[in-house]
Amino acid sequence: MPSSLSVCADCATQAPPWSSCVAAKVYTAAWKELISAFKFQNQAGLAYFLGQQMRHKAAIAELVQACDYLVPVPLSAQRLRQRGFNQALLLARQLCVKRCLAQGLIRWRDTAAQSGLSRQERLLNLAQAFMVPPKNAQRLRGSRVVLVDDVMTTGATLRACTLALLSAGVARVDVVVLARTPA
Repeated sequence: MPSSLSVCADCATQAPPWSSCVAAKVYTAAWKELISAFKFQNQAGLAYFLGQQMRHKAAIAELVQACDYLVPVPLSAQRLRQRGFNQALLLARQLCVKRCLAQGLIRWRDTAAQSGLSRQERLLNLAQAFMVPPKNAQRLRGSRVVLVDDVMTTGATLRACTLALLSAGVARVDVVVLARTPA
């Protein structure tokens, strides 16, 4: 099972629902600044460079090659309007546009921002916030999915997304992220 970082304390005590999780980078100050510019300062053009960072990680390339679909973590409609783009979707398209399923998941319930919440609050905040839309349910059933996001902190968002995919019949979910907070 590929992994680029050691397992965090939370994952060591509670097994994550995904099969593997690979981060291209550790979420250090320099990467935090760049990712923040990408997401919050209308720098969508950074997607190419950031996607390259992910593609050049051998474990990520292997997972992308082996999957049926890349599914980006969705934003709520409100956040999408505010930001103008979904950063996870842009990264997924950089990994493999042909396998990218933009609407593989939808965020059907708007939630409070995750920043500033504890891990437990994040888990509760995202409970049943994601679902596979009916138009993609049959296509995803029995498939192997790579779930794509920009940053993994507590893993609450990725956990909620993975559970939604698995409950819709996805056979295997692997997670790839641009950066992960240190374990």
